[in-house]
Amino acid sequence: MNVKDYIDGIPESRKFRFLSIVNLVKLLYPNAAESMHYKMPAYEFKEGWTSVANQKNYFSVYTCSPEHIASFKEKYPKIKAGKGCINFGDSDEIPFDELKLVIKNAIERKKI
Repeated sequence: MNVKDYIDGIPESRKFRFLSIVNLVKLLYPNAAESMHYKMPAYEFKEGWTSVANQKNYFSVYTCSPEHIASFKEKYPKIKAGKGCINFGDSDEIPFDELKLVIKNAIERKKI
């Protein structure tokens, strides 16, 4: 499966929000390599990366490190997050300014 096929398979009700995050990554890092890692779209630039995945009840932004999302978790404790990922439910508002910092942390900071 390639990235286009993956995105085409996302339900229409969720696709716009999913693509808004993918497009944010592409806007911030137009030279990032797009690929499928762990069966989800991944964006790699230099030593950093981030991935976006569609799940059954939410979609996730993966960063590989708790430090990359620590500030986000403090500011938005009601949005579910894992060790190095953020899970946006269908009704969660996406704070794009803060998400931009998460993506930059994942791409530009060495893994801790």
